[in-house]
Amino acid sequence: MLSEDRIKKIKETREEWESSFKDKKERTEHFMTTSSVQIKNIYTPEDVPDLEYLKDLNFPSRFPFTRGVQPDMYRGRLWTMRQFAGFGTAEETNLRFKYLLAHGETGLSTAFDYPTIYGRDTDDPLAEGEFGKCGVAISSLEDMKILFDGIPMKDVSTSMTINGPAAIVWAFYIAAAERQGASRDMLAGTIQNDILKEYIAQKSWIFPPEQSMRVIVDTFEFGSKELPKWNTVSISGYHIREAGSTAVQELAFTLADGLTYVDAAVERGLEIDAFAPRLSFFFNAHNDLFEEIAKYRAARRIWAKEMKNRGAKKSRSLWLRFHTQTAGCSLTAQQPENNIVRTTIQALAAILGGTQSLHTNSMDEALALPSEKAVKVALRTQQILAHECGVTNTIDPLAGSYFVEYMTNYMEEETHRYFDKINALGGVIKAIEKGFFQQEIANSAYGYQKEIDKQERVIVGVNEFVEEDEIGIPLLEMDPEGERKQLERLIKLRESRDQTKYEHSLSALRKAAEGDQNLMPYILDAVKANATLGETCDVLREVFGEYDEPPIF
Repeated sequence: MLSEDRIKKIKETREEWESSFKDKKERTEHFMTTSSVQIKNIYTPEDVPDLEYLKDLNFPSRFPFTRGVQPDMYRGRLWTMRQFAGFGTAEETNLRFKYLLAHGETGLSTAFDYPTIYGRDTDDPLAEGEFGKCGVAISSLEDMKILFDGIPMKDVSTSMTINGPAAIVWAFYIAAAERQGASRDMLAGTIQNDILKEYIAQKSWIFPPEQSMRVIVDTFEFGSKELPKWNTVSISGYHIREAGSTAVQELAFTLADGLTYVDAAVERGLEIDAFAPRLSFFFNAHNDLFEEIAKYRAARRIWAKEMKNRGAKKSRSLWLRFHTQTAGCSLTAQQPENNIVRTTIQALAAILGGTQSLHTNSMDEALALPSEKAVKVALRTQQILAHECGVTNTIDPLAGSYFVEYMTNYMEEETHRYFDKINALGGVIKAIEKGFFQQEIANSAYGYQKEIDKQERVIVGVNEFVEEDEIGIPLLEMDPEGERKQLERLIKLRESRDQTKYEHSLSALRKAAEGDQNLMPYILDAVKANATLGETCDVLREVFGEYDEPPIF
């Protein structure tokens, strides 16, 4: 602790310093973070008076991992450059994957269209008009094989942003890799598989919470035994932030979700050190450089302490490893080239915060799916940061900054306040049912928009520095024949499959779902028998039912 005399001296010096410019007016701009946290004009040792925080700093790879989980961080290996891609047919997205790999991407990240996200085939009546618009359509094992045609799945790390039907899409991936000759222990990657944040923010659920949790724990159990390199969940704050949360809410709600998954797996009887090393996280990188850096540093510290309290013994079980994507909600349709600058700042925050992998958004994503040129600029942004600006030369270079350490401590303290509120409501699922998270996010989003409308917050090109006659940029155009090709492939699949094998596999899955067996082996058998995504999901819908969000007043 700082001595009282030292604190008194700092206060006296601050007062003397402030008096030297008391007659000068500050700019009229509101000095606050993206999350509307008010920022002082200067931070000094009195803002971090408790030297206990130095113990929490420690060294990289040392508990509580504030400074990073690897001892050498980017001096040993750069983050994975994993650009999100997916649109139209599997053939179109396969070409985009190959384009990105040819230009220096080091990992794949797959976006799926809305029918796929909701466990529907392209020919489902509810899928009409939604084919391939926000991601690739994957309705069958055949689609997954085409998606990775010519891409060695045993050598590439793949992330898949899928939640409600995650177990089935993962089964497609495993089966397609096995058709390439890859064994399960070779496969590396991540399925998002985070259903709790769907109920909280993104809303693309299928089954009720209890049944969804069962399937997720099934994937934990199966993955820990069969796919030791695979992350079976990516606990996602990204969509919570995109829905309008503050940085603290993103951090607190995401970590609370993660701890709920851990507790559910332990309750199933899984050893915490058997599955915890394969848990991963997915965070947003928004505009405020220092707030975001502090968020990532606090996240590692909080997670390590919480996992240690739950009995985790392995060091890797305490690690919070995370992927970052720059903030889609910060992109503007007006003056889209400005988005390159926004994305660069956001990516820099993720790197200074110690991310393990990174996606940089393209300049045109407020208007359409990214064009090849736009996505190449986004990838080059990461490469320039990695190789030209010196940010990778030393580990956690902002450590010890009074402001950064104050913000890191602030994030940790505010997160625990939210934990207390969630626990008082009966835990995450009870809080979801009571609309707690949804209302907190809605309030934050409304407050942020009001600040923009009142011009208390400047958004360049939107409410300041506006141009009347803007020059457009070229946008991606999809193959209009894509949907027809996809529908023809589904018809052919259903006509050519072994009907007896197909029916038997779905019958076995139904029976397993009605009992308490791990569903992954049965889902794998079904997809290998050419059951489609929708057909497999329909069996589980029949057994589990579908979730209807209760009205929130």
